[in-house]
Amino acid sequence: MLAQNQVKVVHNPESNMKLASGIAPVPRLLESGVTVALGTDGCASNNNLDMFGEMNTCAKLHKAATLDPTVLSASTALRMATGSGARALGWEGQTGQIAQGMLADLIVVDFRKPHLTPVYNPVSHLVYAAGAADVRHSVIDGRLVMKDRTLLTLDLEEIFGHVREFAKKVRK
Repeated sequence: MLAQNQVKVVHNPESNMKLASGIAPVPRLLESGVTVALGTDGCASNNNLDMFGEMNTCAKLHKAATLDPTVLSASTALRMATGSGARALGWEGQTGQIAQGMLADLIVVDFRKPHLTPVYNPVSHLVYAAGAADVRHSVIDGRLVMKDRTLLTLDLEEIFGHVREFAKKVRK
């Protein structure tokens, strides 16, 4: 019924685990043709916005839950975080994959690190070994916004100041 009605599901495995919300039937949803994307559910219920962690957790969680090491492959987890995310947001055909005519939204991951060496399968490494700190460059709509781990378009200290002020108001 979900697939028939083109319902899109966003799976937030780390938030669901933290809140003891249960395990979504993601393998069954995927088998039935439902678009399942990955999300973090936001800092209020997850404490971070790390999509690398979500991919890793998602793939391992469903392997453990089904006792099947072939369930939810690394490439499926990556697709859930990219193309399926674009589809869930209604952005299919605009972003979510590297292709001519798409928005150039991409990251460059530095695989020249001890915990990422050697690389036998780049997709598996992205999902099971890489993390946000391994992102070296970031491009949004063709514009370089982070180079060599330095933000080029934002003043992080200024943003932190605004966040601290907002947090004070929230706590009152």
